[in-house]
Amino acid sequence: QVQLVESGGGLVQAGGSLRLSCAASGNIFSINDMAWYCQAPGKQRELVAVITRGGRTNYADSVKGRFTISREHAKNTVYLQMNSLKPEDTAVYYCNANAVTYDLSANDYWGQGTQVTVSS
Repeated sequence: QVQLVESGGGLVQAGGSLRLSCAASGNIFSINDMAWYCQAPGKQRELVAVITRGGRTNYADSVKGRFTISREHAKNTVYLQMNSLKPEDTAVYYCNANAVTYDLSANDYWGQGTQVTVSS
């Protein structure tokens, strides 16, 4: 099994910054894509940013130029640097990883979520 543990959420004023971290652990052979999703109250979960094993990134239009996703392979960790935060960024942020375990099966795993609240 693979576990994802997120940290770094909290309350921040509009225009401020937060850095989310997500560390994967467990029976990991390798990790393919890692991503961050968000889910606001009453809305569906949506992709914020994704980073491939090779380091290619893709962002939701709403966060381009403000958020940066990065990863540390040695630590099986993905980060989301969130700058110029807006009240509409308020949501629960979830980490996602497509991990290959030692039985060579690949599955998607999710963290428990971390709350980000941006006040106006």
